[in-house]
Amino acid sequence: MGLAILIGLVVILFVVGILAYLVTIYNSLVRLKNDIDKAWANIDVLLKQRHDELPKLIETCKGYMQYEQKTFQLVTEARTAFMKAGSIGEKAQADNMISGALKSLFAVSENYPELKANNNFMQLQKRISELEEKIADRREFFNDDVNTYNIRIQQLPDVFIAGMMHLQRRELFKVTDEDRQDVEVKMT
Repeated sequence: MGLAILIGLVVILFVVGILAYLVTIYNSLVRLKNDIDKAWANIDVLLKQRHDELPKLIETCKGYMQYEQKTFQLVTEARTAFMKAGSIGEKAQADNMISGALKSLFAVSENYPELKANNNFMQLQKRISELEEKIADRREFFNDDVNTYNIRIQQLPDVFIAGMMHLQRRELFKVTDEDRQDVEVKMT
């Protein structure tokens, strides 16, 4: 009788241990998923702030840069794409468009000494540059979280729990090929 009770306790402890382990895996995967959402929300806040600064920057530049309609159009189109973006992927793509358009705008502004001397332009350029740096930092955190998550949902035994939770691989925040190219500066 004593041996049967001992075996029963061992089996119960084993089952409880396995359940506790599975709950730990489940909870850590939930935490990783939420960390990714939080990291993206932090990026999204900065993207929104940058988005709100763009009309001020364009208005400041328009008076000085009368012949740069293509550059203004790129910024406006990128801003519109951001407004229409719904998913993380669409917002990331719109962000890349805005970053490229801003690089072009700031490069072209070098041709306009009066604009570069304008206090409003300088403040806006500084503000947007600071936001760009913060966005880059947040992208790094986002990509770290996504990478950890992607690794975990593919490793044993986490893959089984991830499958039951219907967790899918997430995409890293990537730079487009256009953003890897140098900005062309034309002197007129």
